[in-house]
Amino acid sequence: MAISDQDRKLERERIAQLVLDLIKVRGTEISLTVAAAESGVSRGRFDQIFEDYDDLFDAVAQKWLAPHISVMEEVVALDMPPNRKMYEFFRRRFVISRERFQSDPEYFAIVCEMGATNFERVRSYVDLADHYLSELIVQAQADGYFAGLDIDQTLSLINQMISNYTVPDSLLYLGDRLTEEKLARIVDTIFIGLSAEAGEAAAGVNMLKVAS
Repeated sequence: MAISDQDRKLERERIAQLVLDLIKVRGTEISLTVAAAESGVSRGRFDQIFEDYDDLFDAVAQKWLAPHISVMEEVVALDMPPNRKMYEFFRRRFVISRERFQSDPEYFAIVCEMGATNFERVRSYVDLADHYLSELIVQAQADGYFAGLDIDQTLSLINQMISNYTVPDSLLYLGDRLTEEKLARIVDTIFIGLSAEAGEAAAGVNMLKVAS
């Protein structure tokens, strides 16, 4: 019997959480075959829910990243100064990742490895984060920040400066050296100095020119 769209959605969420739980317990990535066997439904019904492993991975990634997406949407809707807003945009996601890492480093590392292996499958999340960050950049530019830089330039520079707080794998290597206080200083520095006021040769810095 064909599964309804609503039942399929509910089952995808349930099985995605089941797979995450199995990864945590077993300490390894879960194959499509194992997921089907542990799902509590027949293989025929399972195949109606997930077309293949990529489809299963998409559901698992969506479940894992849902809290990150939620806080991004919350921050974008906030009414606060642009520097504070951008800080919260990065801080809240960082806190989610840090708490997960501290709770179970091995589990966190496995999920990070899955994300790296299947990066093309999570690229849409990266694109969504860039979209929301671009909205914050536009708001900041309206208040006079990032003078002389277009949105894409500003986006690229900020992403490079803040990457240790947005790439989850960084916690595996830097751990406690990543703090909210340091993140706040980085964001403050971005808002104080990121511009192209010194001209194209300086590429956004006021005193130090790139050696030719």
